Amino acid sequence: MPPTSPNAAAPTPRGPRVVAAAACVVEALALAGFAAFYLYELARGEGSDAARVAMSAVTILLGAAGLAALARGWLGAARWPRTPTVVVNLLLLPVGVSLLQAGRPVLGVVVLALAVVALGATVAARVPDPGGGDPS
Repeated sequence: MPPTSPNAAAPTPRGPRVVAAAACVVEALALAGFAAFYLYELARGEGSDAARVAMSAVTILLGAAGLAALARGWLGAARWPRTPTVVVNLLLLPVGVSLLQAGRPVLGVVVLALAVVALGATVAARVPDPGGGDPS
């Protein structure tokens, strides 16, 4: 439906942006879970090098925070989440293939499916016009 006045912003379809945000949230939660597992292993004394395990957990948590920031950007009217979301999910494709080749088919399919859904939603998401008008 066209805007009623020249200054009115066109309604933007929220569906793909919400799907992209949800994919980023799922990825962030998965990374946070891995970090928690690393810290659990550290607490049990099963890590070979405590400093390395702790720094790995911190690095993983920073990645989770970045993905959470992407999700927040997708839920707003930001334009910037597009490229980092594409990069992260393109990097997940070889991870999923490696998991399939390593005999972890369920995990590999989940990683691949999540990456493909996120990439599809990112491509389908409408880019907000910085001037507030219709981007088409």
